[in-house]
Amino acid sequence: MRTTTGWQAAGPSRMRRTSLRRRDLRADDIALRVDFCGVCHTDLHALSDHEQHTEAPLVPGHEFTGVVTGTGRGVTAFSVGDPVAVGNIVDSCGVCAMCEAGQENFCHSFPTLTYGGTDRQDGSTTLGGYSREYVVREAFAYPLPAGLDPAAAAPLMCAGITVWEPLRALGVGPGTRVGVVGLGGLGHLAVKMAVALGATTTVISRTRDKSDDARELGAHDLIASSDTRRMGAARDTFDVVLDTVSVPHDLAPCLQLVAMDGTLSLLGYLGPVTVEAMHLLVGRKKLSSGGSGGRPATAEMLRFCADNGITADVEVLPSSQVDTAIDRLRRNDVRYRFVLDLSDLD
Repeated sequence: MRTTTGWQAAGPSRMRRTSLRRRDLRADDIALRVDFCGVCHTDLHALSDHEQHTEAPLVPGHEFTGVVTGTGRGVTAFSVGDPVAVGNIVDSCGVCAMCEAGQENFCHSFPTLTYGGTDRQDGSTTLGGYSREYVVREAFAYPLPAGLDPAAAAPLMCAGITVWEPLRALGVGPGTRVGVVGLGGLGHLAVKMAVALGATTTVISRTRDKSDDARELGAHDLIASSDTRRMGAARDTFDVVLDTVSVPHDLAPCLQLVAMDGTLSLLGYLGPVTVEAMHLLVGRKKLSSGGSGGRPATAEMLRFCADNGITADVEVLPSSQVDTAIDRLRRNDVRYRFVLDLSDLD
């Protein structure tokens, strides 16, 4: 077994630095030095849930970039020294209909998650990217395109692909009218990508406080959801509405914004929701969701971002300040994504 250093959960808001074990390289594995790892809302949920299920260690982190430091004997796609990116899925069955369609994120036997998952070969619990080294199958690692800043690119591997997949699946392009509800880690990347795809893009936020931010990101307009006049005037006007809000909320105002035959895609909050059927019936509106993306879509997303100069707006902290990042994220005190610099684990 290999050893490295990382940050392991010691409570819902506290991490402790510790020695971690990584598997020896299998034939199709690469080892990478993790340089930058994003802090995702999923990490907060995992830390809270871990308090109730403490039998297995928890090392969060599922959006990270680094450099290849070792390769298994069968690896052909990577060499030592290559810049690389890893997202929130590190394996799948490879043979079900979803995997064969390039949608490993929907694997019928459930994809192996980057942390808190179960390794398909040895049954061990996967430990995430809040660490200096990670070992992963080469098929679930991606070349990091030249020109993408590795710190700002790290969140593309979760937040980025989460919004990219529905944008592509729903055919967003020139002439599409897109609404983005919420301007956080997911929302700000949704705006950047929708604009780059050629869509007329509007942010829907609680107040107009983020109007300048929305404009700087490329949005064409911002509607305050508290402004009943503007919300009424925007009724039935968006072909696609991406809802990136991460807490429970009423979907009715969002559905009212969707145009006839348009779609509301839930991407932030994935818990139970209540929907009035009439809000879907009037206008033949559709309600959908999405989570992460398959290997082809993830590779496409990285190429698109490189071609269009898209990365996340990040605040980089040394990994020793991971507790600060977690606390501030809980308070939504970040614009728009925390990224940990793991070099202080050397």
